[in-house]
Amino acid sequence: MVRTALSGLEASVTNEAQRAALQQLPGVDRLLQDNQLASACDQAGRDVVVAAVRDVLAGQRRTILAGGNPPTTAHLISEVLRTVAERTQPTLRPIINATGVIIHTNLGRAPLSRAALAAMQAVGGGYSNLEFDLDAGTRGSRYSHVATLLAALSGAEGALVVNNNAAALFLILATFAASREVVISRAHLVEIGGGFRIPDILRRSGATLREVGTTNRTYVGDYEAAIGEATGLLLRVHSSNFLITGFVHQPELRELVDLARAHDLPLLDDLGSGALLDTRAFGLAAEPRVQASV
Repeated sequence: MVRTALSGLEASVTNEAQRAALQQLPGVDRLLQDNQLASACDQAGRDVVVAAVRDVLAGQRRTILAGGNPPTTAHLISEVLRTVAERTQPTLRPIINATGVIIHTNLGRAPLSRAALAAMQAVGGGYSNLEFDLDAGTRGSRYSHVATLLAALSGAEGALVVNNNAAALFLILATFAASREVVISRAHLVEIGGGFRIPDILRRSGATLREVGTTNRTYVGDYEAAIGEATGLLLRVHSSNFLITGFVHQPELRELVDLARAHDLPLLDDLGSGALLDTRAFGLAAEPRVQASV
């Protein structure tokens, strides 16, 4: 009962008017007997409503101690219902993107097409062969549904879908460069969306950072000079949201590919957006395409 918890608070109250006002507050059980709150319990769950009642009562106690008047029971019930409604409504809501940024990382990125939404509704409303091979009649892989399509679109030999760019980078580094060195230009030690920093991801993957060149000028010879027995891979990162201009130089992708092949090392090309289409066709700035990198 709330009265037990309230007694300690009342003991510290010296103002008799405040004490009387606090004692007028109904207990949790009494409020829950109200028909509206009983209905809310059926719809939202008793635990949710009880938590809302306790929070509303706690707020009203603070109001009284600050000199406010005690609320009516009707007001308390109204506040509880409002709190329950706020806590149970979906947090994701449609909004209007008036920022001028078409693919906005904070606003859900790219909206899904009608065809994609229809496909999701058709399959998501029931059971599916998510991890079942219909031809073989055995367990399959959930990646098979998209890997073939992505490989065909990109020209790659295979494909894997993960949550975001940082996750992809981490998995590749942990697989090919754990306890080994990763050679990267100082100009590519960037911070990407969500506060993910390339040096931090490298360390957490178990790889060792081997910086080469300078912020504004790095040559393929800098990469080559850093290659040794401990080298795990070469890393190239696209600076998608900033630009260094003026007295600058970075090796072309082809130069790094040739260098990696000469030393039998993997080359990881972090493209950022991972564009599959020519963005210039839509009036946007050019972004490196996966097909060109592959």
